[in-house]
Amino acid sequence: MIPDYIFSLLGSIASFLVMSFSWFGVIFQKKFSSLIRTFLFIGNFFFFLTLFLRWITEKYFPLSNLYESLIFLCWCISLISFFLEIKTGSRLITLILSPILFFLAAFSSLSLPIEMQKASPLVPSLQSNWLMMHVSMMMISYSFLIVGSLFSLLFLSLQFFSTSILFQKNFQNFFFQKTYLLESLDIWSYRVIGLGFPFLTIGIIAGAVWANEAWGSYWSWDPKETWALITWLFFASYLHARILKGWRGQKSALLAACGFFVLWVCYLGVNFLSKGLHSYGSLLT
Repeated sequence: MIPDYIFSLLGSIASFLVMSFSWFGVIFQKKFSSLIRTFLFIGNFFFFLTLFLRWITEKYFPLSNLYESLIFLCWCISLISFFLEIKTGSRLITLILSPILFFLAAFSSLSLPIEMQKASPLVPSLQSNWLMMHVSMMMISYSFLIVGSLFSLLFLSLQFFSTSILFQKNFQNFFFQKTYLLESLDIWSYRVIGLGFPFLTIGIIAGAVWANEAWGSYWSWDPKETWALITWLFFASYLHARILKGWRGQKSALLAACGFFVLWVCYLGVNFLSKGLHSYGSLLT
């Protein structure tokens, strides 16, 4: 039988093709929309197949380690990308999202040791029904927040470089009018982050309940818990500034862009740099 992690490698190849056609379309002024959507769908299917086969064969929801969470994140981001690509018809969607999707897919399939990619028995603390609730909510929230904050980073990048002659000659007409483009990015960033924040809130609450069940305490100030709270506060501040303070454009984009880096510290940085109650998902031993 073919190991399930082979399908994630195929998903990585599909992600690379999505990225390649997205950038070739910009550089050579060609339309590859059908190919991009096809490979997005294929990549999403392979990521789903990896998770589904592991769930069926190993009898647990596949979110028990870093590799499985990365594949789940790739599946979510590719699904969001596919939906937005169809919804908006904008080449910017895959142009900005495909590199991060390929990075995550390649990192999980090519950089992590094979032993980490293989299924292993659950540690006692993960043998709970809360595994699916807590971790899936967190990963879904990460995918939405990553996509939304990437739109804000693109907003800031286009705003900065749009004054250059090179940009005006080669990109401004291709991406429609500057004002319309920036407004669209600002709106989509807000919408996507607004979708991700409730999932983050539910995930943190579910994690606290699970922690009390497993360790006898709702909150232990574990590094992962601490950074999850910091991430929540960052994006709560973003939504507060948008809804109540009326922030738009550059100010809100700067806040969301900072949240992008905070989110990565929460998700991967803690895994690399510290050990704690969540060390089963860490690269450290």
